[in-house]
Amino acid sequence: MVDGDGPGGTMRRIDTIRQTLEGALLPERLDIVDESDQHAGHVGAHPAGETHFRVTIVADTFAGLSRIERHRKVNDLLAGELGGTLHALSLKTLTPDEDIR
Repeated sequence: MVDGDGPGGTMRRIDTIRQTLEGALLPERLDIVDESDQHAGHVGAHPAGETHFRVTIVADTFAGLSRIERHRKVNDLLAGELGGTLHALSLKTLTPDEDIR
């Protein structure tokens, strides 16, 4: 098993999300928080977790795009994940000028 891999040698979802977004958006900042434990027992929750994520992305590529266009861009990049057991993805998409942390 390679460092960062999950059970059975598969890549963890958080790592897949990070790799996909970093490769496509070249963000200045990318924060990904797995909030699955806060949703145990809720619809869409899975015993193994990795179903609910909060993502903050700061990237120049969002300049000139509306909030909806930014979210669509991210959702399109993560379409493979969203088609599986990923139940919720909370997004905050900013340009460097908008990032006040």
